[in-house]
Amino acid sequence: MKWTSILAIYCLFWVMSAFVVMPFFVRTSEEEGQPLIPGQAESAPHKFRPGAIALWTTALSALIFGLYYANYVNGWLSASDFDFTR
Repeated sequence: MKWTSILAIYCLFWVMSAFVVMPFFVRTSEEEGQPLIPGQAESAPHKFRPGAIALWTTALSALIFGLYYANYVNGWLSASDFDFTR
């Protein structure tokens, strides 16, 4: 596998993992016991922590990509394993 393919697939896993990780770090002002700022939506996060999200996203995407690459090298699963029409 070329390094450019590895980078592109890892970036796809990173973006997918970001959407999985983000909801775990959202705490609203109500959950924190703080008053809302006028005009603030009730569902808005009290403190947005992009560093923690990026760290967890990187760890999760590295794990998922590691499993993907191990499957690519060892051939544990292939497209024919998911052909349920036969």
